[in-house]
Amino acid sequence: MSLIDDAAQVRERAYVPYSNFKVGAAIRTVSGAVHVGCNVENVAYPEGTCAEAGAIAAMVAAGELKIAEVAVIADSPVPVSPCGGCRQKLAEFGEAGVKVTLCTTDGLVFETTIGELLPGVFSTEHMARS
Repeated sequence: MSLIDDAAQVRERAYVPYSNFKVGAAIRTVSGAVHVGCNVENVAYPEGTCAEAGAIAAMVAAGELKIAEVAVIADSPVPVSPCGGCRQKLAEFGEAGVKVTLCTTDGLVFETTIGELLPGVFSTEHMARS
């Protein structure tokens, strides 16, 4: 099964009673393990969880900290990009060159990288003191 297939499969389990906009994400780690997440809404909108954040949480809970590849899928006219917060979360665990595949349920695919999604990333270099 491909990473896109993993994302598509978990997308079907998204909890989206308010927006009806299901998103699935799958992350492959450097060990080859795959962790998935789907968006989960809350009546106290927008206090939900993004699919990418869910996949990252599953990855960390499994004891892994290094992203090798990402796939995100949604039923939208064009491939949906991670929100700003999720871009920063992806950058926390993945190098700038990590491949990110964004796709629609109709098969439209856009390939990019974490670095292209978040130029000017806030990083640990900004925390360094001389």
